[in-house]
Amino acid sequence: NADKLNELKNNNLLLLAIFFFLITILWVSLLGFGSPIILVGGFIFGKWFGTLLVTFSLSVGALSLYLIGKYFFYEALKNKLLNKFKKFEILFNKNHLLIMIIFRFVGFVPFFVANLLPVIFNINAKNYFIGTFVGILPAVFIMSSFASGLSEALFKFEKFPSFLTLLALPEIHYPIIGFVAIIILSIVLKNFFLDK
Repeated sequence: NADKLNELKNNNLLLLAIFFFLITILWVSLLGFGSPIILVGGFIFGKWFGTLLVTFSLSVGALSLYLIGKYFFYEALKNKLLNKFKKFEILFNKNHLLIMIIFRFVGFVPFFVANLLPVIFNINAKNYFIGTFVGILPAVFIMSSFASGLSEALFKFEKFPSFLTLLALPEIHYPIIGFVAIIILSIVLKNFFLDK
């Protein structure tokens, strides 16, 4: 299957990228999580192109959901979320773009909630998109690198390797180390901002 996927990618990269982009927008609009999309994108499109395509696709999908929430469900979202996330209102009033980047990077809440929560704080669409793109980029890069490394590893072995063999490969353990570093940094930033 990996060979077939590789052949499909080599022969129809643009078509496959457009299809992936549209599926991602639909997935995010239906309140889907980002992780499966990132792993699939990294596995199919590789570390660099996969990172850019996934980040752009998730950001456009998130913006679509944000606009739907803003223009059709503003009052319902405000009634449901404002009391629960009152602390964030003070943060978002300081600097929309910077806080949006930190908000996305840290991952205060699940991805689909993070797509809708800024609706109640009236973040403009430009800050929302840029903040989402920049904020999720490091995590997307690390997860895409991991999925890309997994894809490359499949071609190195005739049979699927053991977990420890995979873990010994630099293209697998470096992204895992990066992911752990991002989690630690996220926890530190989350505690810093929520304590304030």
